Amino acid sequence: MLVDDPVLGEADLRLLRLLAAGLPLETVARRSGLSERTVRRRVRAICDRLGVTAPIQAVVWAARRGML
Repeated sequence: MLVDDPVLGEADLRLLRLLAAGLPLETVARRSGLSERTVRRRVRAICDRLGVTAPIQAVVWAARRGML
């Protein structure tokens, strides 16, 4: 079940864009200046906010709304 209008900040969208590009978490972390653990934690928080279970669902959610 998806939330109607959750707030995604620019940092959230940046992570989703990098994931949408098919980059591994290690590369996403390096490009974001974060640890892999932090990236995992932030992606999990995004998924929780959107009410989805997998990062790809969050990417699709944002893409369908023209956010990526």
